Amino acid sequence: MGKKLVIAAEVLVLIAVIIGTYFFFTKNETKSSDKEPSQTSQTSQTTARSSSQEVDSLDKLMDEMTLEEKVGQLFFVRVPEINQIEDIQAYHLGGYVLFSRDTDGETQESLRQKIASYQDASDVPLLIGSDEEGGTVTRISQNPNLVAQPFASPQAIYASSGWEGIVEDTKQKADILTDLGINTGLFPIADVATDPNAFIYDRTIGLDAEGTSEFVEKVVTTLKEAKSGSTLKHFPGYGNNRDSHVEIVTDERPLEEVEADYLPFEAGIKAGADSILVSHNIIASIDSDAPASISTKVHEVLRNQLNFDGVVMTDDMDMAGLANFISQEEAGLKALQAGNDLVMSSSYQQQIPYVIQAVQNGDYSEEQLNESVRRVLAWKQQLGLI
Repeated sequence: MGKKLVIAAEVLVLIAVIIGTYFFFTKNETKSSDKEPSQTSQTSQTTARSSSQEVDSLDKLMDEMTLEEKVGQLFFVRVPEINQIEDIQAYHLGGYVLFSRDTDGETQESLRQKIASYQDASDVPLLIGSDEEGGTVTRISQNPNLVAQPFASPQAIYASSGWEGIVEDTKQKADILTDLGINTGLFPIADVATDPNAFIYDRTIGLDAEGTSEFVEKVVTTLKEAKSGSTLKHFPGYGNNRDSHVEIVTDERPLEEVEADYLPFEAGIKAGADSILVSHNIIASIDSDAPASISTKVHEVLRNQLNFDGVVMTDDMDMAGLANFISQEEAGLKALQAGNDLVMSSSYQQQIPYVIQAVQNGDYSEEQLNESVRRVLAWKQQLGLI
């Protein structure tokens, strides 16, 4: 009997040791977990802090800006022939768009210095853009001092090298642009065109909506990885219409056909496109009373139907499709009231005071102004400018 009691006691001791060991390690693991969050948790916390800091920095910047400075941020303008530095400071411009006259005769070093002088003159870093679609629309690569060979058209690249060629070409462009100080190349073309006789055809990839969508997705993704700005052109899609550079153009397509061309824009938005440029074509099935660039209804499609929350900008306000429809002085305000965040203009000297007056009069709300300024500043922040 005594032997059995001894064995029972030993078993109880053994059980107590096992239980004690279990609680010891469980307690230590809990402490360790409390002290050292998992890598996933740390990453999430770091990302949240970084995002919060970015928001705080934009809030601080906007709180310090005057009305004049905010309005100036919404103008992405053609570099003037005179007073380039003075106008940056006087009008607090959001950015400069370089055309051929701004790059002709320049070397890589002289263009870098020119662009740097613009940035040095601005309190808020500038967007510096240049139309670099390739083929018929390129600025810097027309100058062999800047780029050895002109940028080829998307169609030519795709025909010779497929999607791999499109990606490599986009990387090359982004590297060259960044090196020169140009932070957005104002491409890709998201218009769908398969008719060689269409005005926009030569500037497109020349494929159907699905093929164009794949093109847009690859270009936007590559630009995003390179931290070079992307701009989808020309919402809601040119179709086979005429050239709004030289005349007022009305797109008479049924709504179903217009909406079919949204697909590449949707692909670009999903890929993280920074901005979308709106055409001056009158889209009769959406708004027969105004060019798309100054149509609230067209912009509602972008914001509410396609759920795009990036920067929306006008096409060049000097194009006849708009200039023959409304005065330049009114056009800048109308574009902002319609929902644009950036006005691409050469008439900013008249348009900016007109917009400032409209804010003071209550014709353009400070709430809408601030929303657009925040989008522009957020884009600059994403590009590493702020």
